[in-house]
Amino acid sequence: MTRDGVQKVPSPKLTLFIRKQFLEPELCERIIDLIDASRRPSTVGDSNGDPLFRTSETCDLDSSDAAVAEVERRITAFTGIDPTHGEPVQGQRYEVGQEFKAHTDYFEPNGLDYDKYCSVAGQRTWTVMLYLNEPEAGGATRFRAVDKMVKPETGKLLAWNNLRLDGTPNPSTLHHAMKVRGGLKYVITKWFRERPWG
Repeated sequence: MTRDGVQKVPSPKLTLFIRKQFLEPELCERIIDLIDASRRPSTVGDSNGDPLFRTSETCDLDSSDAAVAEVERRITAFTGIDPTHGEPVQGQRYEVGQEFKAHTDYFEPNGLDYDKYCSVAGQRTWTVMLYLNEPEAGGATRFRAVDKMVKPETGKLLAWNNLRLDGTPNPSTLHHAMKVRGGLKYVITKWFRERPWG
């Protein structure tokens, strides 16, 4: 995963890459329109009993759409991961005050839903997230373990490995989609698995 313009966050605690201007604004706008057309309240595997744990909206994006297919193609080319291991790409929309509190993307091996979510394709390995716009204020992604705050910028990519080198879940990937304080925030997320999806 070394490419021109890619920044690797210097930390032994996790593997995190940032690439600015991965998508051009026109493509981001097209995906934003798709999210707005089909958004619904976001869900979460384990809310820890907190009804406000994740307050965003989500959209399942259709890979038969040319814009979605192009984004998927670029993500696959960037990561080099077998596309059959990828979950369908999702869009998220955050209004003022909305957030996704500190969480990890992997499934807790001793969690209630582990077997349900991991029995077929296995654990989540990589997360690729793209900011589609820049809200007026707020909306940063905070990785507490490495004291890294990533500011939303149109077309910026974040990619991180949810697992350690030995294949166990890495708690240092804990991240917080912080509250939007002005405007709207749009992102897309694609997760990869240990085995082919579906």
